[in-house]
Amino acid sequence: MTNPKITIIVAPRERFQFARESLESLYENTTLPFELIYIDNNSPEGLRSHLKAQVPRHDFQLIRSEHYLSPNQARNLGLQHVKTPYVVFVDNDVVFAPDWLSNLVDCAEETGATVVGSLVCQYRPVHETIHCAGGTYMAPEMYTAFARGELNPSGTLGMMGGWQLQEKTPFQNQPLAEVCDRIPRQPTGFVEFHTMLVRTAIFDRIGPLDEGFCCTKEYLDFCMMVTRAGGQIYLEPTSVVTFLTHPPAPALEPSDVPYFMLRWSDQWELSNLLHFQKKWNLKESSYFQKRYQKLGQRRRKALVKPIAKRFAFLGKPAKKWIENQLFQLEKQLNQILTNLHSNAVAMAEPHALGRALGIDADFSTLPSSSRKTRRNVSSIGSSWR
Repeated sequence: MTNPKITIIVAPRERFQFARESLESLYENTTLPFELIYIDNNSPEGLRSHLKAQVPRHDFQLIRSEHYLSPNQARNLGLQHVKTPYVVFVDNDVVFAPDWLSNLVDCAEETGATVVGSLVCQYRPVHETIHCAGGTYMAPEMYTAFARGELNPSGTLGMMGGWQLQEKTPFQNQPLAEVCDRIPRQPTGFVEFHTMLVRTAIFDRIGPLDEGFCCTKEYLDFCMMVTRAGGQIYLEPTSVVTFLTHPPAPALEPSDVPYFMLRWSDQWELSNLLHFQKKWNLKESSYFQKRYQKLGQRRRKALVKPIAKRFAFLGKPAKKWIENQLFQLEKQLNQILTNLHSNAVAMAEPHALGRALGIDADFSTLPSSSRKTRRNVSSIGSSWR
């Protein structure tokens, strides 16, 4: 058998509860030869043992981090081991339709695209409701100027002014069966990291993924970098996948709570959004203002509302008051937790807080630098041949 030309990197998204199903779906629905690098992001003991047991069965490279990584940190960790012409980023909560991978590769080779994304669905039943079929993030004239490398919409060399972010995702929430004939293979402004094929050579030009994007819009940043480097981005609608944690997602399992809280912490999201604006000289639009005002809403919906709902018998005003009080308490706890991940005490006793809460997990995370990241991981198994 010839050596595979594709390496798949499975990275964490926000929880672990769908990781087994996702890995099984990957092998069941992928016929094209590939190497697999799986980033075990300080997963709970049950999943950790399961992944170790799968290594001899499927012969893949399992890289364990003893501390939580952001998605881009995990992807960069995997990239260090890629030697194939193509790399495919996959989230750990995705299930796959047959031929998803071969259709991505066919698109790349027939179009010369630098990046190719799947048509991503959401919810169960799987592969029925569209989440992302490509999209745009600037008005056409502005996008043309941006792609040419101009520093701002006026076309001057100064940084005065700013790009207006206008993200649009066509066909979102529509039934795939009703609109599939209206979604051709086509160039697009962006695709998402749920499943994304990339020509590995592009990283020699643009460098690794930006770890300043620790929780949101990392796919948009990467597509913007590819566009500025002269690359093409395509949507391949015959490659269909579904991610299982689109809000309102199923209830969190207890072992998912620590990483979920860090992944969507106020601190991570705020620093991420500020970095996004500064890096690309983006205007302070209503999009950013709303995001700043709604920090913590994912945690509120997933963690606070289910508790407050138990007090519905007291009436709506009382339940709302309880929810607001709980949310303020959660915000204070979240600040403590996100500070602990970089605290020397937390690094010395990484599982202390998880044990205190009766949760098999670690609230700490790796320092942001790749140098320190490499020191805190171990590799188990080998690449699939």
